[in-house]
Amino acid sequence: MGSAKYEVEKFIGKNDFGQWRMKMRALLVQQGLVEALEREAKLEKSMANKDKKAILEKTHNVIISSLGDKV
Repeated sequence: MGSAKYEVEKFIGKNDFGQWRMKMRALLVQQGLVEALEREAKLEKSMANKDKKAILEKTHNVIISSLGDKV
C-alpha cells in the first residue's frame, strides 16, 4: 500500500468551514490521529499517558498548521 500526501487548504475565515472541517477529519484519519478528536478521556484506556499526550500534541499541530494567520 502506497503512502499518499494529502493537503488541506488553510482555513482563513472566508472559505467554507464545514468543508474544511471534513477535510481536516480525513487528514487526521489518514495520519492515524482521529481518536484525538474524541478528547483525552475517550482515548484508549490501555494507552500510556505519554502516548495519549503525543497523539494530542500531533493533532493540535496539524490543526494549527492548517489555519491561516488571521483567523
